[in-house]
Amino acid sequence: MKNFIAGLLISFLLGIGSVDALSYSEDEAINVTVYEKINPSIVFIEAITGDEVSTGTGIIVGKNGEILTSAHVVDSNSNIEVRTSKGEIYKGKILFNPNNHSDLMLLKIQPKSKLPVIKLGDSSILKVGQKVLAVGNPFGFSGTLTTGIISRIDYEKNKIQTDAAINPGSSGGPIVNANGEVIGISQSIYNPDNNRSNIGIGFAIPVNDVKKLLNEYGKIKS
Repeated sequence: MKNFIAGLLISFLLGIGSVDALSYSEDEAINVTVYEKINPSIVFIEAITGDEVSTGTGIIVGKNGEILTSAHVVDSNSNIEVRTSKGEIYKGKILFNPNNHSDLMLLKIQPKSKLPVIKLGDSSILKVGQKVLAVGNPFGFSGTLTTGIISRIDYEKNKIQTDAAINPGSSGGPIVNANGEVIGISQSIYNPDNNRSNIGIGFAIPVNDVKKLLNEYGKIKS
């Protein structure tokens, strides 16, 4: 009997390490896995112009410090500061502004080492109802994860609508699918009361627009 109890105790202790993993639901496991996968590739952006401070989010698209964000977060007169998920702070500069009203801009920092690059998906195959996750820095709360679905696809205005919470400071951050691939860039929210809070109607720029920008920059650079 003592040997039986001892055996049960050993089995329990050996299994402790796997209890946490087994306690996640399938949906929770997706959330945790995707967040841990993409968060190192997301940065906090602060742009100071005179007495005005604008904050936003960016994604690392190049291992040498190329960062994609929303154009309305920064401008040519801004003093740009970029903070990585590790807390490293860098001076940022505008690398490429397409000036095509896409509200996208490419920044550059000089990192101490190679950076983790986020994976871009394909926004042409999206479906309403598809699970999405958004990571950003709403109101300065760095590395905030929210989840939801694609609520609507506005083909006329070329926008992805989602109920994943997007708030000021989220602009420029990624909307990703369940595989951790970027399918859109957070841009704006709809709020009829103008109180800057989220009511579940947010909009993102399709990631294929990002690909067009990177392709355009590559052609200009070469």
